[in-house]
Amino acid sequence: MIDHSSEPHNETTVSFGFRAVPEDERQDLVNEVFASVAERYDLMNDLMSGGLHRLWKRDLITMLNAPRSDRPFALLDVAGGTGDIAMRYARDGGPATTAIVCDISPEMLAVGQRRIAEAGLQDRIACVEGNAESLPFENGRFDAYTIAFGIRNVTHIDRALAEAYRVLKPGGRFLCLEFSQCQVPVLDRLYDFHSFEVIPRLGKLAAGAADPYRYLVESIRRFPNQERFAELIRKAGFSRVAYRNLTGGIAAIHSGWKI
Repeated sequence: MIDHSSEPHNETTVSFGFRAVPEDERQDLVNEVFASVAERYDLMNDLMSGGLHRLWKRDLITMLNAPRSDRPFALLDVAGGTGDIAMRYARDGGPATTAIVCDISPEMLAVGQRRIAEAGLQDRIACVEGNAESLPFENGRFDAYTIAFGIRNVTHIDRALAEAYRVLKPGGRFLCLEFSQCQVPVLDRLYDFHSFEVIPRLGKLAAGAADPYRYLVESIRRFPNQERFAELIRKAGFSRVAYRNLTGGIAAIHSGWKI
């Protein structure tokens, strides 16, 4: 008789970087990554993008075009724990622009709450712990939804997009800034070298750990390219879906509207 007791049970696996892990364990692994880098998140993005993330976020806020009048305008910024996008938005918009930062990581939110208070914006920006795949907000509450460098870290992208659609008002806008597929020959090879050879080493030197940076680089390569991600956004129900490549496609801003 063959003993099958030591054989692995059939279970659904998903990618965690280049590794396959049980579906129900992935979110905890992602949470561990961000808990470990929360206090150095801006440094992490500087290493990942060569500092370009600051310009890309500026482009995102420009595209959002928050009203500068007294008209109320409510933003939900998902996976925005450190508050960077929400604070840029609040400074760019008028006095009636408000934001909720929603993040699954309490460590990231703690950093965001501190930074928001230091900026004197706590009356206009609130922080709420929550999962992008099951948002703790009612239908049709927000005028805009943003997510920057966060959607590739959710386990089920389709569920996160469906939730984005649900919480937006009719006429609301979805904007996603994410690392994407470089479209420029030669630059793509240089970027690969920077990603796999330079970033983990810099992460170890600057933050004392290479593994979180290795996962983040690998997660970029596992993320759908521009056209495939645009199709996922359309399938979630959004209209007028488009994207804009940044720095040759190293990053992209995807946009859609809830009609």
